[in-house]
Amino acid sequence: MAVKNIIRFLLLVAVQVIILNKINFTGYVDPYLYVFFILALPFNTPKWALLLLGFFTGAVIDIFSHTYGVHAAATTLMAFARPGIIRMVSKKQEYETAYEPGISEMGLRWFYFYSSALIILHHGMLFTLEAFSFNHLILLAYRIILNSMITLALVFIVQYLFPKRK
Repeated sequence: MAVKNIIRFLLLVAVQVIILNKINFTGYVDPYLYVFFILALPFNTPKWALLLLGFFTGAVIDIFSHTYGVHAAATTLMAFARPGIIRMVSKKQEYETAYEPGISEMGLRWFYFYSSALIILHHGMLFTLEAFSFNHLILLAYRIILNSMITLALVFIVQYLFPKRK
């Protein structure tokens, strides 16, 4: 399964850097599909590995986006919060029987709450660090909510375009 995750990482980073980083609707919407890599990691991924993968994923995006660490910080926070979010949205036996998070494994409702919470947390940290100010709080909230909705929609599209084979 490590090969599958490496391929997923490379594809998501390539799509993010080559296509999605070039998209900017109205100056406020920037889709961030690369977060799907952290969302889709297996449940049994050790916490230390989650943190390293979160930091590494964000750092790679920072390098290609010239953003000086904001993606690394936001993705590391997302990876840190992931086990807690999983515990909040499910019972232990629910995710012990599944190998990795996904709509086909855990159901639409579970995946919606799981991915929404982590994407909002990621985007909240990302855009707050990017703005480095609370002077325009309404604009900041608008960017967080709008970008979270767009990213969540992309994550769901990927889940339905590439369903997990049983």
